[in-house]
Amino acid sequence: MASATILTVNEVSKELDVSIDTIRRWDKKGLIKSVRSDKNYRLFDIEEVKRLHNKLNSCDEGNGFVVLKTDKKSPYKVIELFAGAGGMALGFENAGLNHILLNEIDKNAAETLKNNLPEDTNIICDDVKNLNFKQYKGKVDIVQAGFPCQAFSYAGKSLGFEDIRGTLFFEFARCIKETLPKIAVGENVRGLLMHDNGKTLKTMVTVLKELGYRVHHKVLRAQYLDVPQKRERLIIMAIRNDLDLPFIFPKEKDYTVSLREALKNCPKSDGQKYSPMKYDVLKLIPEGGYWRDLPIDVQKKFMGASFYHTGGRTGMARRLSWDEPSLTLTCAPAQKQTERCHPSETRPLTMREYARIQTFPDDWEFKGSLCSQYKQIGNAAPVNLSYHLGRCLIAMLDGKYENLQDMEIIENI
Repeated sequence: MASATILTVNEVSKELDVSIDTIRRWDKKGLIKSVRSDKNYRLFDIEEVKRLHNKLNSCDEGNGFVVLKTDKKSPYKVIELFAGAGGMALGFENAGLNHILLNEIDKNAAETLKNNLPEDTNIICDDVKNLNFKQYKGKVDIVQAGFPCQAFSYAGKSLGFEDIRGTLFFEFARCIKETLPKIAVGENVRGLLMHDNGKTLKTMVTVLKELGYRVHHKVLRAQYLDVPQKRERLIIMAIRNDLDLPFIFPKEKDYTVSLREALKNCPKSDGQKYSPMKYDVLKLIPEGGYWRDLPIDVQKKFMGASFYHTGGRTGMARRLSWDEPSLTLTCAPAQKQTERCHPSETRPLTMREYARIQTFPDDWEFKGSLCSQYKQIGNAAPVNLSYHLGRCLIAMLDGKYENLQDMEIIENI
């Protein structure tokens, strides 16, 4: 944020003739970003707020949805583990990286990869424990893995490489040990930061350092990286100790892409259906609303025992809003705890709407049952977020750090 445009909420309110409550609501919804002053005041970039204000008051429904892609290929090679349906793989390829191996154990997800990537792409559908990576030593620049988060046993352990056997993170670490890439990238949910009171992440960092790497991690917010979805991903980046490279991460944009923009002209596709009972409940929910917007007697009947529990439970009976990014997609749009109801139609989001929100292109065909397709999409890393991360990795390996306005350089780690 440029200091000349930074204002308090009161100053922004007067400048744009917008109520303070409205600005605070935009901030809470993640449509604009704020920073804290030394006195703990929230400060806003007036140009960012003005852009949102104009967008919300404009009749133009311009399509801000785009799958980012460069035509320029880099020489850098990637091994990806736990590749899923290809969100990270496609983003990296669109950024200019080249995969020499993708591994995925789920047959439907592996078929999705084979169906969409070039025929000569090396895709292995097998348990990662059965793979030997030694043939790629010195031949790979990046090893990337969206490994599932697992706890470790700490009793009497030194918390080193040998102590994490049996976990999927160990397989990621083993691949790094056997190939010695220049950079390793782990991707996971934000919750890993606090998993087992932070011990799990601490162990992972310790292991990567033991393997000869400097480590830095950062949470990326997809809604500020050309993804129409409020989704946070923890990126753990490791650079081999013998390389004098800075850490580079994507810099957040000062705009978001709304659901209206993302779903404009979205192809028709299959989708889950509500039961008659749930349909009758969801049709009462206004755009952007959830179970608390129901009549009290309907709330109690629909929520059951959950009605009396503490906490917001804001995902229950939740209808999305046209003018905001979607809430984080889950493995199914009709789960009671995490409803993802269409903004104006009383139905769950369709499979292709799910894919749009994850910034997959419309011609990316998912294999397997409808349930499997939803799961593949919901578990994927957003393609555009992955594109931005891929561009940062290329900049690091190129050693060219000038004119990187859309990247954040972190040195001296």
